[in-house]
Amino acid sequence: MKRIGVYAVASLLVFPTLTAHAEISYLSAPLAARPGKVSMATTAREYRLAVARHIYESYPDRIYKGRLPPLIHAVVVLETTVDEHGRPRDVKVVRGPSHAPDVTAAVREMTYRVGPLPVPAKLRGPVHFIEIWLVHKNGRFQLDALTEGQD
Repeated sequence: MKRIGVYAVASLLVFPTLTAHAEISYLSAPLAARPGKVSMATTAREYRLAVARHIYESYPDRIYKGRLPPLIHAVVVLETTVDEHGRPRDVKVVRGPSHAPDVTAAVREMTYRVGPLPVPAKLRGPVHFIEIWLVHKNGRFQLDALTEGQD
């Protein structure tokens, strides 16, 4: 079996893709997570909003500002399971764009990398929720929980 060099592995983590318009890097490093962040959500729906805000805080330069155009590049639906410590334990792709598998992989990886998520202090056991990622062709995104809508 061939050994993969450090630079080859690093290049795999960037998930670059080419579109008709420009080269886009879908995966960027999140800002440093704030330790000890706690969510006082009492339902999975409220917790989903706390996680969405956490993702927006972690990737501020990746958020699409304003209303999305009518046609977006990709829609990725993820089902995420978070343990009692706020760690994403399982991130399943419920729906991903067949024309952009790189976007699906990047969104899934971003969800893992943004952890630890806020600790679900008032919820028992693992928390499950579904989030929809709306990804523009420039690589910026909005989450359905916090979307500004579409034109």
